[in-house]
Amino acid sequence: MRTVNQVRHFAQYQGPFVLGLPAFLWQTYFLLVPLVFIMVISLVADTAAGDWHLTFDHYLSLFSYMHFKVMLNSALLACITGAFCLLIGYPVAYYLALKSKRLKQVLLVFLILPSWTSFIIQIYSWFYLLQKRGLFSSFFYALGWTSEPISLLNNYSATVLGMVYCYLPFMVLPLYTVLEKMDKRLLEAAADLGASPWKTFTTIVLPLSMSGIRVGLALVMVPAFGEFAIPDLMGGVKEMYLGRIVFEKFILFRDWHSGAAVVMISFLVPLAVVTLWYMVDKVQKRLTVEG
Repeated sequence: MRTVNQVRHFAQYQGPFVLGLPAFLWQTYFLLVPLVFIMVISLVADTAAGDWHLTFDHYLSLFSYMHFKVMLNSALLACITGAFCLLIGYPVAYYLALKSKRLKQVLLVFLILPSWTSFIIQIYSWFYLLQKRGLFSSFFYALGWTSEPISLLNNYSATVLGMVYCYLPFMVLPLYTVLEKMDKRLLEAAADLGASPWKTFTTIVLPLSMSGIRVGLALVMVPAFGEFAIPDLMGGVKEMYLGRIVFEKFILFRDWHSGAAVVMISFLVPLAVVTLWYMVDKVQKRLTVEG
């Protein structure tokens, strides 16, 4: 009996740790350890004798107009992607959580289904829709909107379209999770008190879903800040982004130290923004409670 109680006690208090340990080890080995190696490579330089010494020159070389413009382009693309994903994803999540009943599970499967395929395959599928003889071009030509079939690729709009398509599920799922757990009795109470649907949304639904909005924006904008494949393939390399800089330094120029510095910048800048956002939100909540 004592052994059974010990097993139950272990399963109750230590079970979550044991179940989460494989994921923690996986993340440590394949994310944190390589990140430490990249940080070390970015902070050392080779000497003529083959030795390494600590230096910040690789970071200082990034303080130039060209690199500042690249970071600004990446930040702007991340913000636009996050904004469009929020505008499109919020109504979708709202419908799935509060309106859809019979087809909820089916619609969730269709939402997650593209993520089961390769990221590159998702991008290349848009080539058949946006190329000169593609579906959209032929449709516009048939309606007489264009005098000849045109290519809709290799421009900023195509880049934004690809970014929003690939990152939209990362916005919808956190919002859906928050809205699904929301106490539905609050909506019934607001309706009984005569609140309009818009008033109910702005005073109840939107404030309660802010945590999902923050998580969704972080999941979209952080990886979008360093995205390489979508801007490079669908944008036609007309604008430079951080992902392209990393590719050139590592693959073309074999400059591992400068490339590692760019990788650390693309990691540290979003981390600093998210941390600052979290601190400001925490201060606002504290002031609201004290007020």
